[in-house]
Amino acid sequence: MNRLAWRTENGLRWLESRFSAVRVAMFTRHGGTSPEPFSSLNLSYGVGDDPVRVAGNRRRVCRVLGIEALVSATQVHSDRVHLVTGPMNGTGIQGVDALVTDRPGLGLLVLQADCQAVLLHDPEHRAIGAVHSGWRGSVRNVIGRTIAKMMAAFATDPSRLLAFISPSLGPCCSQFINHGQELPPAFAGFRSGRDYFNFWEISRWQLQQCGVREDNIRLAGICTRCSRDFFSFRRAKVVGDGITGRNGSVIMLSA
Repeated sequence: MNRLAWRTENGLRWLESRFSAVRVAMFTRHGGTSPEPFSSLNLSYGVGDDPVRVAGNRRRVCRVLGIEALVSATQVHSDRVHLVTGPMNGTGIQGVDALVTDRPGLGLLVLQADCQAVLLHDPEHRAIGAVHSGWRGSVRNVIGRTIAKMMAAFATDPSRLLAFISPSLGPCCSQFINHGQELPPAFAGFRSGRDYFNFWEISRWQLQQCGVREDNIRLAGICTRCSRDFFSFRRAKVVGDGITGRNGSVIMLSA
């Protein structure tokens, strides 16, 4: 399986894996038109940025990827999954955190500022999934819910799935002081220090629990809190009021 590699075009910079029927892209915060504190490739309509600039940023992403349209959701840290059957009008599908489709030419977009995007590809049935998984999504196992939806909708065999885990909060910065109340006992084995947890490995474990093969999982391994190339809610909270833009991760099927 192709690994993630850096690409740069028209001022945008992103991690990409591209092969036969699918394209995966995980964008940095660079190359857009939004002013501070959303500088510059903010892809979210829900953080206070000028919607005209957000729309322009999304068009930039569509152009470099050759995408017909981007489909996103108004993410709420749930375990709800939506089957996308065509382009959507407006700012996003309401109240879901994962999207699946077998429609070519559509980019499924996950918005993040420390949470994970877990992007899934079923090469056998030409289907894809895009999961927004923060710690609440991990607790609810939104990854497992999404794979179950793909099994029901497309007859996906989890052992054939390819999975990509985006830049997100790393084990160096995933501190949960109230983990006894917030996280289930099953996560205890993923502690990376006192009050710190490795959610990259939690996602890998949840994928494998569903039947995804270990060698079919690719992890970006970049902490958004540490890297200034990405938006980070936790970093923004340290220096101010937490207002910041949202990174975008996209998966699409070729036409």
